[in-house]
Amino acid sequence: MSADLSKVVGFSLPDKPVAWTTRDLLLYAAGVGAKKDELHLAYGVDKNFTPMPTYPVVLPLKGDSQEINLFSERVKGRPVPGMPPMDPNRLVHGSQSIEIIKDIPLVSGPGWSWKSKYTGVSENKSGIVVVVENTLVSPTGEVYAKLYSSSFNIGAKATGEKFNKSIAGPPNAKPIPKRSPDHTVPDATSPEQALVFRLSGDYNPLHIDPSIGERLGFGGVILHGLSTFGFAARAIIKSVGNNDPKSLKFFGVRFTSPVKPGDKLETQAWEVGPGPEGTTEVTFITKNMTSGKVCIGGGIAYVKKPSHAKL
Repeated sequence: MSADLSKVVGFSLPDKPVAWTTRDLLLYAAGVGAKKDELHLAYGVDKNFTPMPTYPVVLPLKGDSQEINLFSERVKGRPVPGMPPMDPNRLVHGSQSIEIIKDIPLVSGPGWSWKSKYTGVSENKSGIVVVVENTLVSPTGEVYAKLYSSSFNIGAKATGEKFNKSIAGPPNAKPIPKRSPDHTVPDATSPEQALVFRLSGDYNPLHIDPSIGERLGFGGVILHGLSTFGFAARAIIKSVGNNDPKSLKFFGVRFTSPVKPGDKLETQAWEVGPGPEGTTEVTFITKNMTSGKVCIGGGIAYVKKPSHAKL
């Protein structure tokens, strides 16, 4: 199959069956750093138990199985017209967003599906970036979440020339205001964070095999971007959303530098005006306090502030 990136945009992949249990929701909460004072996220019989609203991001790799999977097989999938061969071990996550349309149930049951369509692709001298629009759909056809994900395949080439085409994507964050953050939330990953998060379905060996991280120039194992994504989401829920997971209606980020398991984090957030449907729009970044670099940039969230007291 010859490479022709103009054919990529608009191509839809076959639907994937997906499923989850309450145990999966608890495991995900632990994987994104839920602490002992966040029992409403991590204790299934707590009277206020609510799933982390970002949970659906793990479903395309988890699928509908409770078993571990081979990462290279999960990301290989069906050939995409016009796309050159990609090395799954040179694949890194570029950006991720999720719009929460309806609260997911605690147990899915059968019949849920994951729909994916390519909405953007670009090539530069460093590799190829693709953007995929995903939707989580119930057995009755209701859309529960819409997500956009971009991935960067280091060193991949189609023609070697610059190329860019896009038909849809998430909203962009507003610039960071020239003032101190409205909210600052410190946190810390554990040295075993990647070991826990991978059990939610992302078994990319980059996050457990130090030799792969060394070969790619990361200096060893790095944490899943989606784990850091969840850490930042918890910070926004806690600080802006009054600790109510249902307050988060949209959440999007760019992954700007790696986090290693055990690194300390700090999320800084600015409320920048009204968002859609009565929400507050938030611009945020997450800093890796261990490396001194921003690990999540371009953060944007729409939060519906609850009127009730903290949990």
